[in-house]
Amino acid sequence: MDLQPITLDSIAPHRPLVIAGPCSAENEDQMLETARQLKQCGIKIMRAGIWKPRTKPGGFEGVGTAGIPWMRKVKEETGLYTATEVATPAHVHEAIKGGIDVLWIGARTMVNPFAVQELAEALRETTMPVLVKNPVNPDLELWIGGIERLYRCGIKKLAAIHRGFSTYEKTAYRNEPFWQVPIELRRRIPNLPIFCDPSHISGNRELIAPLCQQAMDLGFDGLMIEAHCCPEKAFSDVSQQVAPEQLNTILSNLIIRDKFDTTAELSEWRRQIDQIDEQLIDLLSKRMKISSDIGRYKKKTGMPILQPARYTEILSNRARLSETLDLNSQFIQEILKSVHEESVRRQMVIMEESD
Repeated sequence: MDLQPITLDSIAPHRPLVIAGPCSAENEDQMLETARQLKQCGIKIMRAGIWKPRTKPGGFEGVGTAGIPWMRKVKEETGLYTATEVATPAHVHEAIKGGIDVLWIGARTMVNPFAVQELAEALRETTMPVLVKNPVNPDLELWIGGIERLYRCGIKKLAAIHRGFSTYEKTAYRNEPFWQVPIELRRRIPNLPIFCDPSHISGNRELIAPLCQQAMDLGFDGLMIEAHCCPEKAFSDVSQQVAPEQLNTILSNLIIRDKFDTTAELSEWRRQIDQIDEQLIDLLSKRMKISSDIGRYKKKTGMPILQPARYTEILSNRARLSETLDLNSQFIQEILKSVHEESVRRQMVIMEESD
């Protein structure tokens, strides 16, 4: 993709470009007071939700277009650029007409290709930055598809926002980070800037600082953080918003690692890893050949492919072995599950072959 840099008058020459502000625009006083405090922290782009998608009706769904004049006043009084979420073409037209500088498309909207296409058409040929949050579920292809829809409508200032993914399991996070997904996105579209939204990943202001550091260590280009002049009185997302003072502490303590030089020592370690990877692939090839032999034997003797007791035994024994070798047992089990899936696939092919 021939993308243009996501910068506004070169306001962020170095990582990270930070967008901060309240979850929701609540009233003019809240917006202006938050903006003044954010400016003192060095923030240049203020975010606020005007239209708020809610899972169920009855919650605070934003003030709507009434919030646009407040955003405009923030810009006039403090000089901060403004950013908000859009979910419909009508939102796009109102935001552009109101002078909003940056738009983002939310996770709920990103699950619907029809909705994304409508937004792309409404934004056609716009020169303003458009940020694309990941879909609610860890579906990389859906995320990339949304980005491509926007790009094909002539939108060149694009960036992705990693805000974590929904999961049925209870974890420390509101949305699991699943870092491998944005890492693969970076591999697939190397010149696409990626922001991290630690507020929605964490759901807890105490976890925001370490998540910001992890994002920087992974080479993310920017951060989008929810900040409110009085977080405990916020209309929405109370537990994940930080006060500007806390935001300033978080950003001041970030360690930015931008050295990419390759040393002789690093090159040697990489050579060793390459060699080990070749050995792993060779061993996997041998293992799959044995799996194929087993498949042919099962076919000959009328045995079923799946042997649940054997599979459970493998997972259990290998997990214990991995722990003795200082390896994460869950990591090893995930590898073994993939190996087992491929073994089953090979045996199914053999079963289908004509004699």
